[in-house]
Amino acid sequence: MATSRRVSRVAELIKREVSQMLLNGIKDDRVGSGMVSVTDVDVSGDLQHAKIYVSIYGTEEAKAETMAGLKSATGYVRSELGARVRLRRTPEVIFIEDRSIERGTKVLSLLNKLQYERSPEPADTEEDIGAEED
Repeated sequence: MATSRRVSRVAELIKREVSQMLLNGIKDDRVGSGMVSVTDVDVSGDLQHAKIYVSIYGTEEAKAETMAGLKSATGYVRSELGARVRLRRTPEVIFIEDRSIERGTKVLSLLNKLQYERSPEPADTEEDIGAEED
């Protein structure tokens, strides 16, 4: 079992390397069609499995295509990780779509909407009050 510090260092290293691969390593057009970014990497304690969470910007159709492209590129990503990262065994790679940014944006817009609805009406100006007395 690796220490938690080593696991977090390996996760950061995998995150950096996979982000680099997404920029200019993966040749699949489906992956390049949407904006993809690695949000988090979760590595198991024995360093045998890596869940790579990706955020994809675009329509639902583009997201599905991008995920299909990422799933087909897992072999390439794993072999590249093996070459770039010095580990005894290269972890199995699983791509998972991360929708937390979308949920956060939705919650933020709902909070803003609530704040707007609860804000009091603007008070009458002094000029309006003076005009009513005449």
